[in-house]
Amino acid sequence: ISWVSVFFLFSAEEEGILSKETACDYTQGKWVPDQMGPLYNGTTCGTIKDGQNCMSHGRPDLGFLYWRWQPQECQLPRFDPNEFLQFFADRHIAFVGDSMARNQLESLVCMLSSVSPPNLVYKNGGDDNKFRRWHFASHNASVSIYWSPFLVKGVEKSKNGPDHNELYLDRIDERWGKDLDGIDTIVLSIGHWFLHPAVYLEDGKVLGCHYCPGLNHTEIGFYDVLRKAVRTTLNTISDRRGDGIDVILTTFSPSHFEGDWDKFGACPKTEPYGEGEKLLEGMDADMRKIEVEEVESARLGIGGNQKKVRLEALDVTRLSLMRPDGHPGPYMYPFPFANGVGERVQNDCVHWCLPGPVDTWNQILLQVIKRLRRQ
Repeated sequence: ISWVSVFFLFSAEEEGILSKETACDYTQGKWVPDQMGPLYNGTTCGTIKDGQNCMSHGRPDLGFLYWRWQPQECQLPRFDPNEFLQFFADRHIAFVGDSMARNQLESLVCMLSSVSPPNLVYKNGGDDNKFRRWHFASHNASVSIYWSPFLVKGVEKSKNGPDHNELYLDRIDERWGKDLDGIDTIVLSIGHWFLHPAVYLEDGKVLGCHYCPGLNHTEIGFYDVLRKAVRTTLNTISDRRGDGIDVILTTFSPSHFEGDWDKFGACPKTEPYGEGEKLLEGMDADMRKIEVEEVESARLGIGGNQKKVRLEALDVTRLSLMRPDGHPGPYMYPFPFANGVGERVQNDCVHWCLPGPVDTWNQILLQVIKRLRRQ
């Protein structure tokens, strides 16, 4: 097992005494059939983003719901919503990042809703509800989402502004940073927005850009920029919250486009890839590697400073890569083929159907949190 592998621990408990624990590398495994299915569906959970509600939008094949992730060396327990809520009794968990963070957040809220009704206590951010908070009164637990597609301060491209993003790599986005004191566990997720055209600044000076024809800036790509953004984020959290916080970084989630995004059959698979059928390589591997390396580097630095900040990478890249069947595809819209197959068929092969493979991220998240608490 390489140093970049991330572990979680399973244990048996007898009469409240923790027995010997066994480390398990959950990044290595396979998807196996599972007839139990998800804890919720497209009608029992009311917090699913419309574009990811594949069941309600008429997706005819529902086989994608009946798989579970089987690590090579251990069993991954089914998600226990009561146990999760017990861990967060009188606590606040916040998801911060891009739409993948929101995808994971909405999955978690749906699974928790199967045992405890959530109360939406805060909502902001227009139609996309980019800033929301739910309260689970049964355990006085709070779950939030903060939209921050770069984690650092950024100006997003818009019709009324620049046609590229602007990132300030030496400071975090205070839309979430200002609330750090009230967060017990923070789950970070970024990646896809770094592929967009952007200009990068540090110490008030332009470092360079990514895909910015017409601007007199040096092309520097986005890999080093992603690394700087993650490093600034983890260092700032450590500096501000040395009194104790759990920080979990969900690694890059691959897309599965085959051909043109606006043509029929852009992500046509209906089953997971088998072992060895799809390799983790190229950009997917590079993005994941940067994120895991920065978590490890920050953990070593924080350990040397005796900070009470616990860091972990929720390494879901490979297990997500093996699920090309889990995206909305054309079912990001209701009944897309009611009038036949059109010339243009818009597809989402990036985000995940809910319920769907992203539920497994939270299944593993619970195990990571349990291990961090034992530390």
